Amino acid sequence: MNQEFFDALYLMEKEKGIPAEYLVEKIKVAIGIAVKKDPAGSEDNIVEIDPVTKKFYVAMRKTVVEEIDDPYTEIVLAEAQKYNKLAKVGDVIEIPLEPKKFGRIAAQSAKHVIRQGIREAEKGLLLKEYQSRQHDIVTATVLKSDPKRGSVTLEIGNSEALLPKSEQVPTEELKDGQKVRVYVVDVQNGEKGPRLMISRTHPGLVKRLFEMQVPEIYDGVVEIRAISREAGSRSKLAVYSRDENVDPVGACIGPKGSRVSSIVEELGGEKIDVIKYSDDPAEFISAALSPANVLSVEIVDEALKSCRVTVPDHQLSLAIGNKGQNARLAAKLTGWKIDIRPESGFYGEDEEEHPADTAKAEEADQ
Repeated sequence: MNQEFFDALYLMEKEKGIPAEYLVEKIKVAIGIAVKKDPAGSEDNIVEIDPVTKKFYVAMRKTVVEEIDDPYTEIVLAEAQKYNKLAKVGDVIEIPLEPKKFGRIAAQSAKHVIRQGIREAEKGLLLKEYQSRQHDIVTATVLKSDPKRGSVTLEIGNSEALLPKSEQVPTEELKDGQKVRVYVVDVQNGEKGPRLMISRTHPGLVKRLFEMQVPEIYDGVVEIRAISREAGSRSKLAVYSRDENVDPVGACIGPKGSRVSSIVEELGGEKIDVIKYSDDPAEFISAALSPANVLSVEIVDEALKSCRVTVPDHQLSLAIGNKGQNARLAAKLTGWKIDIRPESGFYGEDEEEHPADTAKAEEADQ
């Protein structure tokens, strides 16, 4: 019986991927509960299961008495000596039990607890697997789309995850069977088990793609200091090099733009501006407004991180970008409020700003 039990235990470990030691602990608890619930059982019991020695021992403990007051915890001397010839009044003896004698109700209880333990173990293993993928990119397969909610169900390994409409790139249309890369934002452990929170719009997706594509980032020579993104349209990436002999921007762009172009392709044509990070706010802000050329950056309020930027007249639209996008992404990237003005349109502090410039600057701050 013991050999069959342990064979089944190892088979379950192999098929479910659950360690035998974990199953043993759950089964010991289940059997202990079953002994307590059995009409002839006892609150005080012992369960020993050793996969190494193949030992399977179940017993209940009872105190030897002259006269029984509580049959669940006590046993008369004559009965006790059937199990231990040296037993005497006052001793606590062990009465070996066979699992098959626990009774139908006890057996069902044991099965229930064991099944519950296995489910918990599976959830625990799945949670660990999910947590190892947190803040990483995983490849998923599109299973189905919900036309009403706009969400998409993806298959990731042997499990499923929901990609909400809010986390999808507006310009993309995901089709059933399509392979797609998603970023694991978080892992939540709910009543129904662990759940992956995934995204195609998170800036972390861009960051991880660069880490995978650029060896200098993977090796730690080049660092990604900041990212701002409007998924499906444009992203800005601020990079810094620990080695003065390594150009961080050139490393990310790659020979003839090969590295950045492969990422652009992965993101469905999303434009990517790679700029050099600087601890000097003026330099950083100036670079962040790329591809526009900046004539000057004036720090208005360092505490509030507010600045005024002057650009050539013909570069004003480029600096602000379509619907304020370039200025908006630059503000997100640097963390500064940026007021952009044309070279010829600079007015004194006491004079009224040009309405068009003010509107564009406000749009950039939003």
